[in-house]
Amino acid sequence: MLQQTQVATVIPYYGRFLERFPEVRAVAEAPVDEVLHLWSGLGYYARARNLRRAALRILEEHAGELPTSFVALAALPGIGRSTAGAILALSHGVRLPILDGNARRVLAERCTPDARIAEYTQAIMDLGATVCVRRRPLCRQCPLEAGCIARRTARQHELPEPRRPTLRARRRAFMVVALERSGSVLLERRPESGVWGGLWCLPEFTTASAAVAFIRNTLGVLEDVPRPLAALEHAFTHFDLTITPLLVQCTGARFLVEEGRGLWYNLSEPARIGLPAPISTLLAHLADETLFDRRP
Repeated sequence: MLQQTQVATVIPYYGRFLERFPEVRAVAEAPVDEVLHLWSGLGYYARARNLRRAALRILEEHAGELPTSFVALAALPGIGRSTAGAILALSHGVRLPILDGNARRVLAERCTPDARIAEYTQAIMDLGATVCVRRRPLCRQCPLEAGCIARRTARQHELPEPRRPTLRARRRAFMVVALERSGSVLLERRPESGVWGGLWCLPEFTTASAAVAFIRNTLGVLEDVPRPLAALEHAFTHFDLTITPLLVQCTGARFLVEEGRGLWYNLSEPARIGLPAPISTLLAHLADETLFDRRP
């Protein structure tokens, strides 16, 4: 969870996750949708899928015990060299460096001591996260100030050299909110690769005309023209997305659910499935509104 997510954001997710999955076997045997459900809102959902894959591998290849070999640990899905080093340093005191984005500023492998590895690793991560920060580093509070070349040469605001800013791309998407009179909305599972991989989402299209064609060709439509709802804005790492929901009342989908590509999500009794954060917010908002006369 701490890969690419700040501690303050992770803490409540971590508590809920451990309560439901207190051991490796619980993660491995859980449906992927339940794992994704408890991850919803943390982003980078490949991490959740890899966590479950790693749990399966640990059961199958390591008798349910996390391997203590660096090579075996780094080979698990979603771990790699840096995370494997952090795990072994913190849990077993193995002399391996942690090389996350914060720690690179203050750590080189030759600096790692031979004793008290766990304390050093945690300290170096905390130092990078709270003191040696990229903007306005707290040099006077830093225990390494005397030997810091960046401080000595007054270049602490330059090192490491920041990446050149790039213009953020803006994308637009049209999502179909197909609502049955029972109060269920049609969702599709997204491909595992790409944005929101493996999550359930409203059918998405790049143009309004493609969305309307889907409505007319796939759904049993009770009205001819979908009703646009208020646009949603969502920021990804490299681009901003504007979502225009198109609301339409329907009687069902002709093939999606039968082929396992879709499901009907009951707004009143929501299933425990993985949903992108903006879609979860939208569905919760829809549940509070009387969108149609739902009388039979």
